[in-house]
Amino acid sequence: MSDFPFMEKAIEIALQNVLTSHGGPFGAIVVKDGKIIGTGRNEVTSSNDPTAHAEVQAIRDACQNINAFQLTDCEIYTSCEPCPMCIGAIYWARPKAVYFACTKQDAANIGFDDQFIYDQLSLPIENRKIPMKQIYTPKGDLPFRTWEKSKNKMEY
Repeated sequence: MSDFPFMEKAIEIALQNVLTSHGGPFGAIVVKDGKIIGTGRNEVTSSNDPTAHAEVQAIRDACQNINAFQLTDCEIYTSCEPCPMCIGAIYWARPKAVYFACTKQDAANIGFDDQFIYDQLSLPIENRKIPMKQIYTPKGDLPFRTWEKSKNKMEY
């Protein structure tokens, strides 16, 4: 089966999002065994949720539809190369492949530039623009220690 119809679907979702003024020009789908099991569109501005990127929305939808927290043996088709946040979500979801239409440079050219985030991630934590500091408390690692000993945990 050709990848083109799936990529065209992701692009169509992105285009409809722009035409309906629902959010940014991004769309994504998740495919398993040649069938679409999840769709997503950028809903950052319509839902006031900075994490509502198309890929994250598609991952959420697919996981709900298959009642699983990983997308093993699935493929993600997205209208644009994923941003750093979406790359993280994709790795956690563990699909077997990701395909994209536009590049991150194409996105930067129209005002969606994630280079700042890539740059920040490569800096030592103390040099990042947003301060991030560890606050030690005696019970700070209690959830981790409890998880480590739990016989009921579900590994992921």
